[in-house]
Amino acid sequence: MRKILGFVLTPIFYLAFALLLIIFHPIQWFSLKIGGYSAHKKSVEILNFFLTHCNYLLLNSVTFKDNKNLPLNTAIIFVANHQSTFDIPAMIYFLRRFHGKFISKIELATAGIPSISFNLKHGGAANIDRKDPKQSIAEILKLANNMKSKNWSAFIFPEGTRTRTGKMKQFNIGGIATLIKKNPNALIVPVAITGSYEMVKYGSFPLRPLTPLKWEILEPLATEGLSIEEIVKLAEDTVRAKVEG
Repeated sequence: MRKILGFVLTPIFYLAFALLLIIFHPIQWFSLKIGGYSAHKKSVEILNFFLTHCNYLLLNSVTFKDNKNLPLNTAIIFVANHQSTFDIPAMIYFLRRFHGKFISKIELATAGIPSISFNLKHGGAANIDRKDPKQSIAEILKLANNMKSKNWSAFIFPEGTRTRTGKMKQFNIGGIATLIKKNPNALIVPVAITGSYEMVKYGSFPLRPLTPLKWEILEPLATEGLSIEEIVKLAEDTVRAKVEG
């Protein structure tokens, strides 16, 4: 019955999602040209507010457990597990106060996807070519330097790719290591995401309706005296305990 409902609601969801991307593409362009970074950032936040609320078209619930104790005006590395494409809009919107930027595949930035590719190119993301280690390091270093000079934060999915089984993969060290080396005082904040894997249980079509989606921002890790490898393992274990515990 749920799958049948998915066949009915998924086209509505995708239509609304696509229309928002198309509508906000020129809005982003205009905001950036006229108002610069701040106006562009605001347009991206509004877009992701609506994209997040598209989940209600699938009768899904959205629960974002924020951490109001996190300080502003300091670099934060948000380390999250990755379950689906739909993990991203809620993080952009609900954590907008931290100026968070993603480490993303360069293919998304060059794919010409309305709104998404434009934001990746012009919003401060690190768009990495996984086949070119030098380019990848340079992009991550650029983001790390912006974190240091502008108090930006970073969103990173250290699993590298979305899970296809619902089980977390081992966290990779590379991207986090570069960010930490340039920002040794950055807070490392784990993010536990649950439910969005269930949303794509049947694949991209139909999407699974009546699915509870949850993002939980955990407490910053105590990293003093730990090596980068130990920090990444601690982040992985902390998220895994929430997601799979």
